[in-house]
Formats: sequence, C-alpha cells, structure tokens
Amino acid sequence: MKKTNEELQSLINQATAGDKKALETLVAGVQDMVFNLSLRMLGTFADAEDATQDILLKMITHLSTFRGDSSFTTWVFSIAVNHLKVYKKHMFAHYPLSFEYYANDIQNSKIQDIPDLTQNVEKDILAEELKLSCTNVMLQCLDTESRCIFILGTMFQVDSRIAGDILNMTPEAYRQRLSRIRKKMAEFLGQYCGEYGSGRCKCKDRVNYAIQSHRINPLQLDFTRASEISVQTMIDVKNAMEEIDDLSQDFSFCKPYQSPERVKHLIQEFLDSTQFSIIQNS
Repeated sequence: MKKTNEELQSLINQATAGDKKALETLVAGVQDMVFNLSLRMLGTFADAEDATQDILLKMITHLSTFRGDSSFTTWVFSIAVNHLKVYKKHMFAHYPLSFEYYANDIQNSKIQDIPDLTQNVEKDILAEELKLSCTNVMLQCLDTESRCIFILGTMFQVDSRIAGDILNMTPEAYRQRLSRIRKKMAEFLGQYCGEYGSGRCKCKDRVNYAIQSHRINPLQLDFTRASEISVQTMIDVKNAMEEIDDLSQDFSFCKPYQSPERVKHLIQEFLDSTQFSIIQNS
C-alpha cells in the first residue's frame, strides 16, 4: 500500500526516535528500488547485492539528516546514485567494456567450435539467462553517468527535473543526454542483437560459448531464478518522486526484480543488532 507524505514523515520520525518497526518498514519500502538500480549500474547480482547493502546502511545511518526538501524516495535515490557513481568494488570497474568490444565478440567468436557445456540444463532456459544477463551487462559499455541517465530515464522513468537534481544537471541537459543514449543503445541492439533487433547474435546459438567464457553458469541462473516484481511497483516508485515527463521508451530487458533474500537477511541482522543511537546521533 502506498503511503502519503505525512505517513512517511511519521515513520521517519518514529525510526529516528528508535522505533525499529518503523525503520524496518522504511527499508522494506525502498530495498527493491535500490537493488534494481544497483543491478543495472553494476551488471551482476553479486555486486548489486553488496552495493545494495552498503546503500541501505548508509540510508539508515543518515536518516536523521532527511529534512523533507524532496520526497523520501528522491532522497534515497540521491544516496544510491552518489554511491554507485563512485563505486569501484564491482567486477566491471576492473574489466571495463565497450560497444566496440561487444561488437567484435559477436562478429568474431567461434561459437561453432565449442562442445555442449549445458550440464543437462534446458537450452531454452540458458538462452533466456544469457539474454537477460547480456543486455544487462551491455549497459556497462556506457560510461558511469550515461548509464545512470539511461537507467533513471528508461527503467524508472524519472521526471527530468528530479533526475537533473540527482545528477546535478539541468532538466534540458538530462533530456538531451537521455535521448542520445537511448538512440545509441537502440542502434547497437538493432544492428547486432537478434533478440531485440535484426542482428546475427542469437542467444540460443551462443549458450555454450557463454558458459565457456564464464558469462553464465548453468548451476547459478541469477536472472531466470530471480523473482520479478510488477512494473506497477516501479511506476509507484517513479510517482513517489514527482510527476513523470513524456520520454518513456520500452527497453523490455529492464525487468524489475525483488531484492535477493541474502540482502534482506543481512539488513535484518544489522537492524537486530544495531543501537538506534547511531541513527539518532548521526
């Protein structure tokens, strides 16, 4: 159930006064949003889980600094974006990608020479895992700020005024950048991807190559086993930040997921052990 601004402010006041239940409610309301932003920014479930935990702990320990100058959701988004823009502990910070690299891999990899590595997992399932993983990792071909602009504008459909505030740019500059980035992504998919465009790359044909190059693991299918959440949930998040603009474009690989149980468990452990003075005195 959506909460009014008054109800949210009441929860925040209760949480900063030491009410653990109120704090748990606030965390539960934003953890999926933070996880999905982290997943798109960082590329893998493992890295997104770690970053989500860091961001939620930062939110908890800075809760008393929330002054209501923006919506609570916008405030959390700002914390998350600022954290993720400088986050260096994820895999692709050490192994950066480019569209040129992706294109070369599609054109020149010798997929026909690789034996069956599916380990009795249905190939259709592995192809779906590869499709979702590949298009998510493809976002890593964008520089950090461009990636953030694309995710805010495409997955969360954030109003250009709010996104501009989060990213310290004017709404006009944000809209222009978003339009260029969407065009770049759409052109690449259209040229090379056989799943979302007219390219030669077909996930089912590349399953064994992806397994051999450690891009997917038949025994750990993060994307296909993750629990999806409704698109309406993301719309509610966006509406909580303000009115949306008219820039929506459908990139269907940007599916929203529930934050993994590991994240929820670690945050709950923290809430069970923390002294609430850390929130009141921060």
